[in-house]
Amino acid sequence: MKITILGAGTWGVALAALLSKNGCDVTVWSPIVCEIERLRATNTHQNLPGIQLPQNIIYTNDMEAACRDGEIVLFVVPSQFIRSTAEKAAAYIQNDAVIVNAAKGIEKGTFMTMTEVIADVLRTVRSGLQYSIAALSGPTHAEEVAAGLPTSIVAASEDEQISRKIAGLFANSCMRVYTNTDVKGVEISGALKNVIALAAGINRGMGFGDNSGAMLMTRGIAEITRLGLAMGCKRRTFMGLAGVGDLIVTCTSCHSRNNRCGELIGRGKSYEEAQAEIGMVVEGYHALEAAMGIAEKYAVELPITESVYSIIKCGEKPHDAMHRLMNRDIKSELDT
Repeated sequence: MKITILGAGTWGVALAALLSKNGCDVTVWSPIVCEIERLRATNTHQNLPGIQLPQNIIYTNDMEAACRDGEIVLFVVPSQFIRSTAEKAAAYIQNDAVIVNAAKGIEKGTFMTMTEVIADVLRTVRSGLQYSIAALSGPTHAEEVAAGLPTSIVAASEDEQISRKIAGLFANSCMRVYTNTDVKGVEISGALKNVIALAAGINRGMGFGDNSGAMLMTRGIAEITRLGLAMGCKRRTFMGLAGVGDLIVTCTSCHSRNNRCGELIGRGKSYEEAQAEIGMVVEGYHALEAAMGIAEKYAVELPITESVYSIIKCGEKPHDAMHRLMNRDIKSELDT
């Protein structure tokens, strides 16, 4: 099967390696010329040390060539570039393609999930295009997937047959794929867990320990669930791999950019300083404003998200924000 992967970051390249090993014909596109040249020359990615990539992956800066005959078109660019990438790709996506979003985020201003952004572009640019669309999300750090370590992920489409088709493509002895029809719930989970991971990192950076870290994760999934239910998502999605599973790994792993960024902020650095030190996109930062906007739209309280927003966007001291969070009105734990 011909697979087009739009995005040559760590996650896009890790998925390319997995699909190539599964016998697929994989082409990876990036607009960054030096990135593609390095991949061609070395069959390695600078942020996946020690990983030798399959030699039969094709790398290109040519969008038309990348999308030509692509049966599956996988979007793996940072969330803030999903719309512009879809606009570039729209003219070249073939009829009856399956479009899969593997980016995690919510679009600022429109509050659309990433599959909604892609569908919005295609509605405008290629109104007659016939296609299916799905989301791929879960506790999946690129470093571990590229290394072939055991991993599980969720393929979500409103069409169960499409979910199963995607699952069949990605599944192997190292990757177990579950299916879901709650696309919005899967995508909301993937976007907002990054914000909670920033909070968990800030907590660790301040030296507040494991008790408060566990509190932030547990109440974080309650926040995400509360918002998701208000948006019409299914509760069980948030208790699964795309919800609590992804939240746990992003809040605890050394591979998590959001967690590391938060930890640096908790130690006193600004977001800009922390992001520069990490050197890669921190998706939780880009989800913050959209999360706050959606919370206002649906009249849902997101106290942890509000605290992170106050620290990163408004300059509040982490200790002050945490103190305010801990002194909120008492509520029953049974309240979602």
